[in-house]
Amino acid sequence: MLVFVDANIALFAVPKTGSTAYHLALKSKADITLAGKQALKHMPLRKYDRHFAPFLKEAYNLTPERVAVMRDPVEQIRSWYKYRSRDKVRGGNAVPEGMSFDDFVAEVIDRKPHPCAKLGSQFTFLTSDDGALRTDHLFAYERPVKLVTFLQDRIGKPFETQQKNVSPHRDAPLSGEMEAELRQARAEEFALYDRVMQAGGHLHTPIET
Repeated sequence: MLVFVDANIALFAVPKTGSTAYHLALKSKADITLAGKQALKHMPLRKYDRHFAPFLKEAYNLTPERVAVMRDPVEQIRSWYKYRSRDKVRGGNAVPEGMSFDDFVAEVIDRKPHPCAKLGSQFTFLTSDDGALRTDHLFAYERPVKLVTFLQDRIGKPFETQQKNVSPHRDAPLSGEMEAELRQARAEEFALYDRVMQAGGHLHTPIET
């Protein structure tokens, strides 16, 4: 996560939404950088609300607007599948040889998933315990120009990103039947993504702090 004081924004790092590229491009311009440990870099909104937001307010009188990116849920899970299928991934996080994407998705939505399919969800990352969206600005991964334009306007400086942590190419088809099961299991996540896309790729919902 990056915090920009003058721009009054906090940029969150939702896993598998291109966050590493933005953080590498912008960390030198940020006033506060949380990186390194995954629990810091990928701090979810629930933890931010409980711990970091009160700290920023008390220590620095900051209440930055929250900015995050959301990706098509199928594509975000597919990216995880490809990433954990790499040869250098070892241990429980590695996708077992021969596990198809259909099998992987079935594990993702299982009550006791295989360790390689324990991914969390974008919906849980972005919302409160009662399911309320906790970002002021939520951008679609598939509309990158919207986010870049917003960040450049707020920060006041141009920047360029380079692709990082790109998942390797691998065929990963998903059957209609399994996609239907995924959509049913994660209906709230798909509904939130639909809201972002219906808003043109930038869902602006100012929150009360």
